[in-house]
Amino acid sequence: MSSVEPDDLSSYAEADWRDRIMSDPDLILDDRDLMRALIAANDRQMGGNIVDMRGIAMERLENRLDRLEDTHRSVIAAAYENLAGTNQLHRAILTLLDQTEFTGFLRALGTDVAGTLRVDRVRLVLESAEATATAAPHVQKLEDVLTVVAPGFVESYITGGRAVPHRQVTLRQVGDGSPMIFGADAVWIKSEALMALNLGPGRLPALLVMGSEDPHQFRPSQGTDLLTFFAGAFERLMRRWLD
Repeated sequence: MSSVEPDDLSSYAEADWRDRIMSDPDLILDDRDLMRALIAANDRQMGGNIVDMRGIAMERLENRLDRLEDTHRSVIAAAYENLAGTNQLHRAILTLLDQTEFTGFLRALGTDVAGTLRVDRVRLVLESAEATATAAPHVQKLEDVLTVVAPGFVESYITGGRAVPHRQVTLRQVGDGSPMIFGADAVWIKSEALMALNLGPGRLPALLVMGSEDPHQFRPSQGTDLLTFFAGAFERLMRRWLD
């Protein structure tokens, strides 16, 4: 059996790699680190006084690819977050649909629904002709979720007393929540979602408020599509109970 010299093994290995690369160039082209090393070696051979336009173009393409990959990851993350939010909203609505009594409906709003949507407080604000700016009827056993206010309160609270138009859903950060709505818990509320409710002809406006201790949970820059859908579903359920 003949022996193989080390130089022959080296030549055989180089020939084998060369043949593999020639038959399948993607082995190198698909490896970004390897391509970067080859370009760097080529730059060293060319010297530092020569402007390599191809290298500049490659660097720009790599930077653009990195930005596209970052955007792609951001879009996927946003899609998953939106899907998770949709599922939470659906579960919350199903919880409300399961209630067979109005009292249970309101209690579920402040407990199970708040937990499902991961908000710290949920309050339903109803305007009443019997209420004034300083006094309002109290609903026993529901004061932790239901607030009765004087006519005009909803519009004033959403707009801050200014004559400006508003959408059905308003997201905002606050220094403290409203004691009128959240009671003693108002000092903990740092952001809130306001959903204006139309309870039907002949009825005064209402407001569904979600409060959070996190100042970043509700911000004006966020989308409101999911909460608009939830407000519409809640509005219809309230009309059925009131009818």
